[in-house]
Amino acid sequence: MPEIRVGHGFDIHPFSDDPDRRMVLGGVSFDGPGLVGHSDADAVAHAVIDALLGAAGLGDIGQRYPDTDPAQAGADSMALLADTVAAIRGDGWEVANVDCTVVLEAPRLTPRRDEMSDALTEVVGAQVSVKGRRAEGLGAIGRREGVACFAVALLQRDGTLA
Repeated sequence: MPEIRVGHGFDIHPFSDDPDRRMVLGGVSFDGPGLVGHSDADAVAHAVIDALLGAAGLGDIGQRYPDTDPAQAGADSMALLADTVAAIRGDGWEVANVDCTVVLEAPRLTPRRDEMSDALTEVVGAQVSVKGRRAEGLGAIGRREGVACFAVALLQRDGTLA
C-alpha cells in the first residue's frame, strides 16, 4: 500500500534597499528591488523546500540550511531545493506534485509564471504549479513591503522502501 504525506511551506521576505540586489522568485530573475535574505531570498523556492521537508518529516528549512551558517550566505535557493529533493528521495519519497501561491503586489508574475513553474518542475522532478495573488492593498504585502509564498507538497512512497 502506498504511503502518502502532505507538507505545507511558507516563506516571506521584505524588499531590499540595495539597488544591486536582484529579485529571484522560483529560480527566475525579475526586474525591480531584490529581497532581503541570507541566501538569494527566493521565497518561492524556500516555501517549496519547507513543504517538502515537512511532508517527509525531515525538519524545516531553518534546520537544514540555517541563516546563521556563513556557507549559506548568498546561496542559490534552487541548489538548496535540489539538495532537498535528493534528501527526500534518499528517504524513499517521491514528489507527486507541489502547488504554490505567491502573494505580492509587484512584479506581476503572469508573464513569467510558466517559466517559474518549468524551472521548479525541472528541479523537483514533478509538476510544480505557481499562482500569483495580490494582497489588495492590505497589510505589509499590500503596501509593497515584501513577498510571501505558500506551498503545499504531496509525497508518496510505495511502502517497500524505507
